[in-house]
Amino acid sequence: MSNPDHSTPRATLYRMVLPDHVCPYGLQALSMLEDAGFEIDDRPLRSREETDAFKAERGLDTTPLVIIDDEEIGGSDDLERWLRSRH
Repeated sequence: MSNPDHSTPRATLYRMVLPDHVCPYGLQALSMLEDAGFEIDDRPLRSREETDAFKAERGLDTTPLVIIDDEEIGGSDDLERWLRSRH
């Protein structure tokens, strides 16, 4: 998902959104991306099974996962560091 014209930066966000629990780190990542002006492809993981399968497929221990221009940034802490390094 590259963005050749760079008019609006784009990010894909995979985050856990269960009926009884919304991951606070996913919400934090969403907020940081919104504040930074990203167009966000929000991809909620809506069950424990879906979340566990996604983590296993990607070799992750946790969610969320932020991807910007085909680069896996990582979770909310990684995103915060990545955004700081760009300013």
